[in-house]
Amino acid sequence: MIGVIIVELLDARNDFIFKKIFGSENNKDVLLAFLNSTFMEAGEPPLTEIVLMNPYTDKDAPADKQSILDIKAKTAEGKRINIEMQLFNPYNMEKRTLFYWSEMYYHQIQKGDDYSQLKKCVTINILNYSCLPNDRHHNVFHLREDHTGIQLNNDLEIHVMELTKLEEQAVPLTGGLINWLLFLKGVEQPNWEVLTMNEPMLKKAMDTLEFLSQDAATRMEYDARMKYLRDEASRMNGAKAEGRAEGRAEGERNKAEAMVRELLALGVETSIIVRASGLSEQEVLSLKTQMGRH
Repeated sequence: MIGVIIVELLDARNDFIFKKIFGSENNKDVLLAFLNSTFMEAGEPPLTEIVLMNPYTDKDAPADKQSILDIKAKTAEGKRINIEMQLFNPYNMEKRTLFYWSEMYYHQIQKGDDYSQLKKCVTINILNYSCLPNDRHHNVFHLREDHTGIQLNNDLEIHVMELTKLEEQAVPLTGGLINWLLFLKGVEQPNWEVLTMNEPMLKKAMDTLEFLSQDAATRMEYDARMKYLRDEASRMNGAKAEGRAEGRAEGERNKAEAMVRELLALGVETSIIVRASGLSEQEVLSLKTQMGRH
């Protein structure tokens, strides 16, 4: 009897794998179906075609650790779309999003061109962490006036999809974006059939993921990318923790200096102030000199 080899699926939230599934010319129909599910939730008409501006090629292999494996596309009308998958929190995501959106908007025209040529730009961020203070897994942002809600224009549109806010047990009964997001989050394979019934094009995405998971070269590149992403996440978390520690130390220092100034003003002896504040005698005398100058 021949045994069945079960291959562990790669994580579609890895940006390298995500781009292979959604950002190749062969899977342009998969990307189109995903985008139409996204825009349907935003109350927008479906797209009929999409042009990949940076389709996946072997040059996208994660040998260049600094590469950003996003997906850039445009519609027949010229609308620009940028899709980015974030497995780990890069921090300052809101500012980062606006920065990359502005680059996409700015680079549409050359210096001196008519501003009327600028087309709508859409950013879609799929996050494997929570960053917005609400319970919605799909948030859509535009430029609107605070009081009346009127749009300044319709050129800015930002989608933030937070996979962590999906209900664990939720397997939808109808089509829509949530089916795609559950697939990306890694819903168990026994639920795949239900998802594909809701969104038929998901079958091709799933087949692609299974094929990639069985390819030895892809697994090696995937492992390399995962190592880089984890190292980057660890570095950023370490820098953030170090910043918090420095902030606490600075706060304690400021408190000690404030106490020293109060004691000096009361004429307390330097030796007593040194013991009470934890500062050195030289530091106390330096503060005393500063006070004498004012």
